[in-house]
Amino acid sequence: MTKFIQTNAFTLKKTVSYYFTHITVAVLVAYAVTGHWLVSITLSLLEPSVQTVVYFFHERFWSRTKRKKTPALASVTP
Repeated sequence: MTKFIQTNAFTLKKTVSYYFTHITVAVLVAYAVTGHWLVSITLSLLEPSVQTVVYFFHERFWSRTKRKKTPALASVTP
């Protein structure tokens, strides 16, 4: 697990940052709709939690895609 964390440290940090940002926005939007803080917090925890996991794998996918394209582009000569 330590190697996994070391290998993905930057993406994990971005994921945690995204998680807290998303929860904050979700709570504020839910409060604007419901007018109740407890309901807003409760509703807002599930969706961002799932989105955070999806975001991590989304970043991994795009990172892998970028790495695959980079060598191909480097070999092209003008």
